[in-house]
Amino acid sequence: MPIQARTRSFLAGLAAAGLALAATLGLALPTRAAPPLTLAQAAPAGQATALEALSIVSGDKRHAFQVEVMRTPEQRARGLMHRRYMPSDRGMLFDFERTEPVAMWMENTYIPLDMLFIRADGTIARIAEDTEPLSRRTIPSGEPVLSVLEVNGGVSRKLGLKPGDRVEHPLFRR
Repeated sequence: MPIQARTRSFLAGLAAAGLALAATLGLALPTRAAPPLTLAQAAPAGQATALEALSIVSGDKRHAFQVEVMRTPEQRARGLMHRRYMPSDRGMLFDFERTEPVAMWMENTYIPLDMLFIRADGTIARIAEDTEPLSRRTIPSGEPVLSVLEVNGGVSRKLGLKPGDRVEHPLFRR
């Protein structure tokens, strides 16, 4: 592990220990609101991938997103873990490489998400809205799917997305 990473890890552990000690002693520590994160800060170092265009067609409306595509087991396991921000026009598309029932969870994920479970033909099978951050509760696809698209919580409702709507991305042209 590089020295900078070890130093950050040590400092984070030291800060957590200090907060735990203060809580044990009943001390109130002054707090201040954290400044908003930039996109570079939102994804831990080395975790962001290139963005790809994706559209969701709902009725006569087309909604454009830029998505990171998780294609490897390591990428799919990491997903949006440890991120604290995602722009409203962004998302993460999980490519499971074959159609099968899948289940997702939100452990170490701080952002409430809508999960769109997508069939191989690009149609949305199910939408799990406003999933609970930091939860180990599994969220099943309900049927075999090829992919899952994660967007910010509430986006599905805001855009009027529903099962049967179509997702357009090269992944669904195999």
